[in-house]
Amino acid sequence: MKNLYVSSKGMKINEIQNVINEKQAILLYFYNDSCAPCKVLRPKVQQLIETEFPEMQFLLINAEEFAATAAEYGVFASPTILVFFESKEYIRESKNISISELYEKINRIYTMIF
Repeated sequence: MKNLYVSSKGMKINEIQNVINEKQAILLYFYNDSCAPCKVLRPKVQQLIETEFPEMQFLLINAEEFAATAAEYGVFASPTILVFFESKEYIRESKNISISELYEKINRIYTMIF
């Protein structure tokens, strides 16, 4: 699985939407560099996706750097996780995120698709 990062040289809003439309499963992780929970949670979420959900794409978006993109997806707090299956948002978690609860929510839908 390849992680995608939205950088200043990277994707625009329409390109992110294209990735969502192309992939059967994708997790968008909105963060900012001054957010301590974002830094702690990110490797845990990455590991969860890599080990438990190998067919899922992982996309990191710096919400501070790309405020318009975050606003487009209704993200106003960090960290925020959006999970899309077959181009539809099924899961939205923000701030206090439990890895075990996130696993359960993703797994329920993931096992039906893959």
